Amino acid sequence: MSLDLDISTDGVLTADTNLVQSWADLNALKQSGARTVIVSAEGAMVRDSEGNELIDGIGGLWCVNAGHRRAEIIDAITEQLNTLDFYSTFYNFTHPTAAALAVKLAELAPGNLNKVHFGNSGSVANETAIRILHHYYNRLGQPQKKRILCRHGAYHGSTNLTVAMTTPGYSEGWGKSGEWVHHLRCPHHWREAPEMTEAEFLEALKQDLLDTIAHYGAETIACMVAEPIMGAGGVIVPPEGYHAEMAAICRAHDIKYVTDEVVTAFGRLGHFFASKDVFGVQPDIINTAKGLTSGYQPLSATIMSDEIHEVISGPGGMFFHGMTYSGHPAAAAAGLANIALMERDQIPQRVQVTGKRFEGLLRQLEEFDIVGEVRGSHFMMGIEFVKNKETKEPFAPEEMIGLRVAREAQKRGLIARPLGNILILSPTLIMDEAMIDRVADILKESIAALQSSL
Repeated sequence: MSLDLDISTDGVLTADTNLVQSWADLNALKQSGARTVIVSAEGAMVRDSEGNELIDGIGGLWCVNAGHRRAEIIDAITEQLNTLDFYSTFYNFTHPTAAALAVKLAELAPGNLNKVHFGNSGSVANETAIRILHHYYNRLGQPQKKRILCRHGAYHGSTNLTVAMTTPGYSEGWGKSGEWVHHLRCPHHWREAPEMTEAEFLEALKQDLLDTIAHYGAETIACMVAEPIMGAGGVIVPPEGYHAEMAAICRAHDIKYVTDEVVTAFGRLGHFFASKDVFGVQPDIINTAKGLTSGYQPLSATIMSDEIHEVISGPGGMFFHGMTYSGHPAAAAAGLANIALMERDQIPQRVQVTGKRFEGLLRQLEEFDIVGEVRGSHFMMGIEFVKNKETKEPFAPEEMIGLRVAREAQKRGLIARPLGNILILSPTLIMDEAMIDRVADILKESIAALQSSL
Protein backbone atom coordinates (compact mmCIF):
# COMPACT_ATOMS: atom_id res chain seq x y z
CA MET A 1 0.00 0.00 0.00
CA SER A 2 1.36 3.42 -0.95
CA LEU A 3 0.56 6.69 0.77
CA ASP A 4 -2.04 8.74 -1.07
CA LEU A 5 -0.31 12.12 -0.98
CA ASP A 6 -1.00 15.24 -2.97
CA ILE A 7 2.48 16.17 -4.20
CA SER A 8 1.40 19.17 -6.26
CA THR A 9 2.90 22.47 -5.16
CA ASP A 10 -0.45 23.88 -4.06
CA GLY A 11 -1.39 20.66 -2.26
CA VAL A 12 1.82 20.44 -0.28
CA LEU A 13 1.95 24.15 0.57
CA THR A 14 -1.63 24.01 1.82
CA ALA A 15 -0.77 21.11 4.11
CA ASP A 16 2.52 22.77 5.03
CA THR A 17 0.68 25.50 6.93
CA ASN A 18 0.49 22.96 9.78
CA LEU A 19 4.22 22.20 9.69
CA VAL A 20 6.67 24.29 11.71
CA GLN A 21 9.99 24.35 9.86
CA SER A 22 13.29 24.23 11.75
CA TRP A 23 15.88 27.00 11.85
CA ALA A 24 13.74 29.26 9.69
CA ASP A 25 12.29 32.76 9.63
CA LEU A 26 8.75 31.57 10.19
CA ASN A 27 7.27 34.94 9.29
CA ALA A 28 9.16 35.05 6.00
CA LEU A 29 7.84 31.58 5.16
CA LYS A 30 4.33 33.02 5.07
CA GLN A 31 5.23 34.93 1.90
CA SER A 32 4.41 33.60 -1.54
CA GLY A 33 7.23 31.64 -3.16
CA ALA A 34 9.23 31.35 0.06
CA ARG A 35 9.15 27.55 0.28
CA THR A 36 10.52 24.85 -1.99
CA VAL A 37 8.72 21.50 -2.14
CA ILE A 38 11.08 18.55 -2.69
CA VAL A 39 9.14 15.48 -3.84
CA SER A 40 11.72 12.91 -4.98
CA ALA A 41 15.44 12.24 -5.14
CA GLU A 42 17.95 9.93 -6.77
CA GLY A 43 21.73 9.85 -6.64
CA ALA A 44 23.05 13.39 -6.30
CA MET A 45 19.80 14.98 -7.53
CA VAL A 46 16.44 16.01 -6.12
CA ARG A 47 13.25 17.07 -7.88
CA ASP A 48 10.88 19.79 -6.76
CA SER A 49 7.09 19.88 -7.17
CA GLU A 50 7.41 21.97 -10.32
CA GLY A 51 9.45 19.24 -12.00
CA ASN A 52 12.81 20.98 -11.70
CA GLU A 53 15.85 18.72 -11.35
CA LEU A 54 18.28 20.19 -8.80
CA ILE A 55 21.77 19.17 -7.70
CA ASP A 56 21.59 18.54 -3.97
CA GLY A 57 24.44 20.83 -2.99
CA ILE A 58 23.73 20.49 0.72
CA GLY A 59 23.37 16.71 0.89
CA GLY A 60 19.94 16.95 2.54
CA LEU A 61 21.58 18.67 5.51
CA TRP A 62 25.26 17.64 5.59
CA CYS A 63 24.06 14.03 5.72
CA VAL A 64 23.13 12.20 2.48
CA ASN A 65 26.74 11.14 1.96
CA ALA A 66 26.06 7.97 -0.05
CA GLY A 67 23.50 9.68 -2.28
CA HIS A 68 19.74 9.36 -2.50
CA ARG A 69 17.64 6.24 -3.13
CA ARG A 70 20.38 3.68 -2.64
CA ALA A 71 18.66 0.30 -2.87
CA GLU A 72 21.20 -1.35 -0.56
CA ILE A 73 20.21 0.87 2.36
CA ILE A 74 16.48 0.85 1.62
CA ASP A 75 16.42 -2.95 1.32
CA ALA A 76 18.34 -3.35 4.59
CA ILE A 77 15.83 -1.16 6.42
CA THR A 78 12.89 -3.05 4.89
CA GLU A 79 14.35 -6.45 5.73
CA GLN A 80 15.02 -5.36 9.30
CA LEU A 81 11.47 -4.05 9.75
CA ASN A 82 10.17 -7.37 8.49
CA THR A 83 12.34 -9.23 11.02
CA LEU A 84 12.40 -7.04 14.13
CA ASP A 85 10.61 -3.73 13.74
CA PHE A 86 11.53 -2.40 17.19
CA TYR A 87 13.01 -3.32 20.49
CA SER A 88 14.80 -1.06 22.92
CA THR A 89 18.33 -1.32 24.24
CA PHE A 90 17.19 -0.42 27.77
CA TYR A 91 17.93 -2.55 30.84
CA ASN A 92 19.25 -5.97 29.86
CA PHE A 93 17.98 -5.94 26.26
CA THR A 94 19.96 -5.87 23.06
CA HIS A 95 19.44 -7.00 19.46
CA PRO A 96 21.70 -8.12 16.59
CA THR A 97 21.82 -4.97 14.45
CA ALA A 98 22.68 -2.51 17.25
CA ALA A 99 25.34 -4.89 18.54
CA ALA A 100 26.82 -5.40 15.06
CA LEU A 101 26.89 -1.67 14.33
CA ALA A 102 28.64 -0.98 17.64
CA VAL A 103 31.32 -3.52 16.65
CA LYS A 104 31.75 -1.85 13.26
CA LEU A 105 32.04 1.65 14.71
CA ALA A 106 34.62 0.48 17.24
CA GLU A 107 36.57 -1.00 14.32
CA LEU A 108 36.47 2.28 12.37
CA ALA A 109 37.03 4.72 15.25
CA PRO A 110 40.63 5.62 16.14
CA GLY A 111 42.59 4.28 19.09
CA ASN A 112 40.74 2.85 22.06
CA LEU A 113 37.30 4.29 21.22
CA ASN A 114 35.52 0.96 21.50
CA LYS A 115 32.30 1.63 23.40
CA VAL A 116 29.24 3.05 21.62
CA HIS A 117 26.05 4.63 22.93
CA PHE A 118 23.38 5.28 20.30
CA GLY A 119 20.97 8.21 20.11
CA ASN A 120 18.88 9.75 17.37
CA SER A 121 20.53 13.11 16.54
CA GLY A 122 23.77 15.02 16.75
CA SER A 123 22.30 17.12 19.55
CA VAL A 124 21.60 13.96 21.54
CA ALA A 125 25.10 12.60 20.86
CA ASN A 126 26.72 15.78 22.15
CA GLU A 127 24.50 16.00 25.20
CA THR A 128 25.13 12.31 25.89
CA ALA A 129 28.88 12.94 25.94
CA ILE A 130 28.43 15.63 28.60
CA ARG A 131 26.14 13.48 30.73
CA ILE A 132 28.60 10.59 30.52
CA LEU A 133 31.58 12.74 31.50
CA HIS A 134 29.73 14.32 34.42
CA HIS A 135 28.82 10.83 35.60
CA TYR A 136 32.41 9.66 35.00
CA TYR A 137 33.88 12.37 37.20
CA ASN A 138 31.19 11.89 39.84
CA ARG A 139 32.23 8.23 40.10
CA LEU A 140 35.87 9.28 40.42
CA GLY A 141 34.94 11.48 43.37
CA GLN A 142 35.35 14.73 41.43
CA PRO A 143 31.78 16.08 41.21
CA GLN A 144 33.05 19.63 40.78
CA LYS A 145 34.36 18.84 37.27
CA LYS A 146 31.32 20.05 35.33
CA ARG A 147 32.48 22.94 33.15
CA ILE A 148 32.44 22.54 29.35
CA LEU A 149 34.83 24.46 27.09
CA CYS A 150 33.42 25.22 23.62
CA ARG A 151 34.25 27.89 21.05
CA HIS A 152 32.75 30.98 19.53
CA GLY A 153 31.56 29.91 16.08
CA ALA A 154 30.69 26.38 17.21
CA TYR A 155 27.49 24.48 16.53
CA HIS A 156 26.70 21.49 18.76
CA GLY A 157 22.92 21.17 18.71
CA SER A 158 19.49 22.49 19.59
CA THR A 159 18.71 21.10 23.04
CA ASN A 160 18.88 23.53 25.94
CA LEU A 161 22.40 22.42 26.83
CA THR A 162 23.85 21.89 23.36
CA VAL A 163 22.57 25.24 22.11
CA ALA A 164 24.34 26.80 25.09
CA MET A 165 27.49 25.02 23.90
CA THR A 166 26.86 26.48 20.45
CA THR A 167 28.09 29.96 19.51
CA PRO A 168 25.93 32.54 21.39
CA GLY A 169 24.26 34.01 18.31
CA TYR A 170 22.22 30.85 17.78
CA SER A 171 20.39 31.26 21.09
CA GLU A 172 19.67 34.99 20.78
CA GLY A 173 16.15 35.62 22.05
CA TRP A 174 15.87 32.11 23.46
CA GLY A 175 16.63 30.54 26.83
CA LYS A 176 19.49 28.11 27.41
CA SER A 177 21.13 26.12 30.21
CA GLY A 178 24.62 27.54 30.03
CA GLU A 179 25.89 27.78 33.58
CA TRP A 180 28.63 25.21 32.86
CA VAL A 181 29.66 26.50 29.43
CA HIS A 182 32.56 28.78 28.56
CA HIS A 183 33.36 29.80 24.98
CA LEU A 184 36.97 29.95 23.87
CA ARG A 185 38.24 32.16 21.07
CA CYS A 186 37.08 31.31 17.55
CA PRO A 187 39.93 29.71 15.54
CA HIS A 188 39.17 31.65 12.33
CA HIS A 189 42.50 33.12 11.25
CA TRP A 190 41.23 35.15 8.27
CA ARG A 191 38.56 36.97 10.28
CA GLU A 192 39.91 36.94 13.85
CA ALA A 193 43.65 37.61 13.53
CA PRO A 194 44.75 38.67 10.03
CA GLU A 195 47.62 40.67 11.54
CA MET A 196 49.21 37.45 12.85
CA THR A 197 50.79 34.56 11.05
CA GLU A 198 48.85 31.31 11.38
CA ALA A 199 51.52 29.98 13.74
CA GLU A 200 51.25 33.10 15.91
CA PHE A 201 47.48 32.79 15.96
CA LEU A 202 47.75 29.17 17.08
CA GLU A 203 49.93 30.28 20.01
CA ALA A 204 47.31 32.89 20.91
CA LEU A 205 44.57 30.25 20.85
CA LYS A 206 46.62 27.96 23.06
CA GLN A 207 47.19 30.83 25.49
CA ASP A 208 43.46 31.53 25.55
CA LEU A 209 42.87 27.92 26.60
CA LEU A 210 45.60 28.08 29.24
CA ASP A 211 44.23 31.36 30.61
CA THR A 212 40.74 29.89 30.79
CA ILE A 213 41.98 26.82 32.65
CA ALA A 214 43.89 29.05 35.07
CA HIS A 215 40.83 31.26 35.60
CA TYR A 216 38.32 28.49 36.35
CA GLY A 217 40.69 25.83 37.64
CA ALA A 218 41.27 22.51 35.89
CA GLU A 219 39.54 20.82 38.82
CA THR A 220 36.23 22.36 37.64
CA ILE A 221 36.53 21.55 33.90
CA ALA A 222 35.23 18.26 32.50
CA CYS A 223 35.98 18.61 28.82
CA MET A 224 36.60 20.63 25.70
CA VAL A 225 34.23 19.95 22.78
CA ALA A 226 35.33 20.87 19.25
CA GLU A 227 34.25 20.21 15.68
CA PRO A 228 37.29 19.32 13.53
CA ILE A 229 35.93 21.88 11.04
CA MET A 230 33.15 24.12 12.29
CA GLY A 231 30.00 23.51 10.27
CA ALA A 232 26.97 25.73 10.84
CA GLY A 233 29.26 28.34 12.41
CA GLY A 234 30.52 29.11 8.91
CA VAL A 235 32.81 26.25 7.80
CA ILE A 236 35.81 27.41 9.82
CA VAL A 237 39.06 25.48 9.51
CA PRO A 238 41.44 25.94 12.47
CA PRO A 239 45.18 26.56 12.09
CA GLU A 240 47.43 23.61 11.28
CA GLY A 241 48.04 21.51 14.38
CA TYR A 242 45.28 23.19 16.40
CA HIS A 243 43.41 20.09 17.59
CA ALA A 244 46.52 18.13 18.56
CA GLU A 245 47.88 21.10 20.50
CA MET A 246 44.63 21.87 22.28
CA ALA A 247 44.10 18.21 23.16
CA ALA A 248 47.63 18.01 24.59
CA ILE A 249 46.92 20.96 26.88
CA CYS A 250 43.63 19.39 27.96
CA ARG A 251 45.27 16.04 28.64
CA ALA A 252 47.95 17.69 30.78
CA HIS A 253 45.17 19.17 32.94
CA ASP A 254 42.93 16.05 33.14
CA ILE A 255 40.35 17.58 30.79
CA LYS A 256 38.75 15.23 28.26
CA TYR A 257 38.86 16.15 24.56
CA VAL A 258 35.61 15.51 22.67
CA THR A 259 35.39 15.85 18.90
CA ASP A 260 32.01 16.62 17.38
CA GLU A 261 32.16 14.71 14.09
CA VAL A 262 28.45 14.95 13.38
CA VAL A 263 29.36 16.49 10.00
CA THR A 264 32.99 15.56 9.32
CA ALA A 265 32.70 11.78 9.67
CA PHE A 266 31.72 9.12 7.12
CA GLY A 267 33.66 10.33 4.15
CA ARG A 268 32.97 14.05 3.98
CA LEU A 269 36.68 14.81 4.40
CA GLY A 270 37.89 11.59 2.78
CA HIS A 271 37.94 9.32 5.85
CA PHE A 272 35.39 7.52 8.00
CA PHE A 273 36.56 9.68 10.91
CA ALA A 274 38.58 12.86 10.50
CA SER A 275 39.86 13.45 14.04
CA LYS A 276 43.04 11.39 13.84
CA ASP A 277 43.39 10.71 10.11
CA VAL A 278 43.03 14.36 9.07
CA PHE A 279 43.75 16.43 12.18
CA GLY A 280 46.15 14.23 14.09
CA VAL A 281 44.21 14.14 17.35
CA GLN A 282 43.16 11.14 19.43
CA PRO A 283 39.99 12.24 21.25
CA ASP A 284 38.49 10.69 24.35
CA ILE A 285 35.03 10.73 22.77
CA ILE A 286 33.79 11.12 19.19
CA ASN A 287 30.18 12.16 18.59
CA THR A 288 28.67 11.45 15.20
CA ALA A 289 25.31 11.32 13.39
CA LYS A 290 24.22 12.55 9.91
CA GLY A 291 26.44 10.52 7.54
CA LEU A 292 26.29 7.48 9.83
CA THR A 293 23.14 6.38 7.95
CA SER A 294 23.43 8.90 5.11
CA GLY A 295 20.23 10.39 6.51
CA TYR A 296 18.09 7.33 5.67
CA GLN A 297 17.24 6.89 9.37
CA PRO A 298 17.78 9.16 12.39
CA LEU A 299 20.76 7.76 14.30
CA SER A 300 23.68 9.12 16.28
CA ALA A 301 26.55 7.60 18.20
CA THR A 302 28.65 8.69 21.15
CA ILE A 303 31.85 6.64 20.90
CA MET A 304 33.90 6.65 24.10
CA SER A 305 37.24 5.29 25.23
CA ASP A 306 37.63 2.03 27.07
CA GLU A 307 38.94 3.99 30.05
CA ILE A 308 35.80 6.13 30.36
CA HIS A 309 33.58 3.06 29.99
CA GLU A 310 35.55 1.15 32.61
CA VAL A 311 34.74 3.84 35.17
CA ILE A 312 31.04 4.23 34.34
CA SER A 313 30.48 0.46 34.16
CA GLY A 314 32.09 -0.36 37.48
CA PRO A 315 30.15 -1.79 40.44
CA GLY A 316 27.86 0.34 42.55
CA GLY A 317 26.23 2.56 39.95
CA MET A 318 23.49 2.81 37.32
CA PHE A 319 23.68 4.36 33.86
CA PHE A 320 20.65 6.67 34.00
CA HIS A 321 20.63 7.80 30.38
CA GLY A 322 19.12 6.72 27.07
CA MET A 323 16.41 7.41 24.51
CA THR A 324 13.50 5.16 23.56
CA TYR A 325 14.90 4.84 20.05
CA SER A 326 18.58 4.43 21.03
CA GLY A 327 19.91 1.73 18.70
CA HIS A 328 16.60 1.37 16.83
CA PRO A 329 16.83 -1.83 14.72
CA ALA A 330 15.94 -0.14 11.41
CA ALA A 331 18.35 2.75 12.06
CA ALA A 332 21.16 0.36 12.98
CA ALA A 333 20.46 -1.67 9.83
CA ALA A 334 20.69 1.53 7.79
CA GLY A 335 24.03 2.35 9.41
CA LEU A 336 25.46 -1.09 8.66
CA ALA A 337 24.29 -1.01 5.05
CA ASN A 338 25.56 2.54 4.57
CA ILE A 339 29.02 1.67 5.85
CA ALA A 340 29.13 -1.52 3.77
CA LEU A 341 28.20 0.46 0.67
CA MET A 342 30.87 3.09 1.40
CA GLU A 343 33.51 0.43 1.90
CA ARG A 344 32.49 -1.48 -1.24
CA ASP A 345 32.46 1.64 -3.44
CA GLN A 346 35.48 3.14 -1.65
CA ILE A 347 33.63 6.41 -1.23
CA PRO A 348 36.02 7.95 1.32
CA GLN A 349 38.98 7.13 -0.93
CA ARG A 350 37.20 8.64 -3.94
CA VAL A 351 36.47 11.80 -1.95
CA GLN A 352 40.20 12.23 -1.39
CA VAL A 353 40.37 12.91 -5.16
CA THR A 354 36.96 14.29 -6.13
CA GLY A 355 36.68 16.37 -2.96
CA LYS A 356 39.97 18.06 -3.70
CA ARG A 357 38.75 18.87 -7.22
CA PHE A 358 35.59 20.39 -5.74
CA GLU A 359 37.58 22.38 -3.20
CA GLY A 360 40.03 23.65 -5.83
CA LEU A 361 37.32 24.83 -8.23
CA LEU A 362 35.43 26.62 -5.47
CA ARG A 363 38.57 28.40 -4.29
CA GLN A 364 38.75 30.01 -7.75
CA LEU A 365 35.60 31.96 -6.80
CA GLU A 366 37.83 34.29 -4.77
CA GLU A 367 38.39 36.12 -8.06
CA PHE A 368 35.04 37.85 -7.52
CA ASP A 369 35.11 41.22 -5.78
CA ILE A 370 32.36 40.23 -3.33
CA VAL A 371 33.98 36.93 -2.33
CA GLY A 372 36.18 37.52 0.69
CA GLU A 373 37.17 33.95 1.49
CA VAL A 374 36.47 30.44 0.25
CA ARG A 375 37.25 27.98 3.01
CA GLY A 376 36.75 24.39 4.04
CA SER A 377 37.99 21.04 2.81
CA HIS A 378 36.83 18.44 0.27
CA PHE A 379 33.00 18.32 0.28
CA MET A 380 32.60 20.75 3.18
CA MET A 381 32.97 24.28 1.83
CA GLY A 382 31.91 27.83 2.70
CA ILE A 383 31.98 31.02 0.63
CA GLU A 384 31.95 34.29 2.59
CA PHE A 385 30.77 37.42 0.81
CA VAL A 386 32.07 40.87 1.76
CA LYS A 387 31.15 44.40 0.83
CA ASN A 388 34.80 45.48 0.78
CA LYS A 389 37.47 42.94 -0.01
CA GLU A 390 40.32 45.04 1.38
CA THR A 391 38.75 45.79 4.77
CA LYS A 392 36.65 42.58 4.94
CA GLU A 393 33.62 44.74 5.72
CA PRO A 394 30.56 42.47 5.72
CA PHE A 395 27.30 43.17 3.99
CA ALA A 396 24.50 44.34 6.26
CA PRO A 397 22.22 41.47 7.36
CA GLU A 398 19.20 43.02 5.66
CA GLU A 399 20.96 42.73 2.28
CA MET A 400 20.63 38.90 2.59
CA ILE A 401 23.54 38.28 0.24
CA GLY A 402 23.86 34.57 0.97
CA LEU A 403 20.15 34.02 0.37
CA ARG A 404 20.22 36.00 -2.87
CA VAL A 405 23.14 33.97 -4.22
CA ALA A 406 21.36 30.76 -3.16
CA ARG A 407 18.25 31.84 -5.10
CA GLU A 408 20.34 32.56 -8.18
CA ALA A 409 21.92 29.12 -7.87
CA GLN A 410 18.57 27.37 -7.45
CA LYS A 411 17.27 29.04 -10.63
CA ARG A 412 20.24 27.43 -12.39
CA GLY A 413 19.73 23.97 -10.89
CA LEU A 414 21.72 23.90 -7.62
CA ILE A 415 20.58 23.90 -4.00
CA ALA A 416 23.06 25.72 -1.74
CA ARG A 417 22.61 26.77 1.87
CA PRO A 418 22.65 30.47 2.82
CA LEU A 419 23.93 31.43 6.25
CA GLY A 420 23.93 35.21 6.51
CA ASN A 421 26.79 36.40 4.29
CA ILE A 422 28.01 32.83 3.79
CA LEU A 423 26.99 30.18 1.28
CA ILE A 424 27.57 26.58 2.36
CA LEU A 425 28.11 23.58 0.09
CA SER A 426 28.02 20.06 1.56
CA PRO A 427 26.87 17.86 -1.34
CA THR A 428 26.48 14.11 -1.62
CA LEU A 429 29.85 12.39 -1.91
CA ILE A 430 29.05 10.58 -5.14
CA MET A 431 29.30 13.49 -7.60
CA ASP A 432 31.47 12.76 -10.62
CA GLU A 433 33.84 15.25 -12.24
CA ALA A 434 31.25 16.52 -14.71
CA MET A 435 28.76 17.34 -11.94
CA ILE A 436 31.47 18.93 -9.81
CA ASP A 437 32.38 21.15 -12.76
CA ARG A 438 28.71 22.00 -13.26
CA VAL A 439 28.34 23.06 -9.62
CA ALA A 440 31.37 25.34 -9.96
CA ASP A 441 29.95 26.87 -13.16
CA ILE A 442 26.55 27.49 -11.54
CA LEU A 443 28.20 29.21 -8.60
CA LYS A 444 30.26 31.41 -10.93
CA GLU A 445 27.16 32.39 -12.88
CA SER A 446 25.15 33.02 -9.72
CA ILE A 447 27.77 35.15 -7.99
CA ALA A 448 28.38 37.11 -11.20
CA ALA A 449 24.67 37.78 -11.55
CA LEU A 450 24.34 38.96 -7.96
CA GLN A 451 27.52 41.06 -8.11
CA SER A 452 26.36 42.86 -11.26
CA SER A 453 23.07 43.79 -9.54
CA LEU A 454 24.69 45.48 -6.54
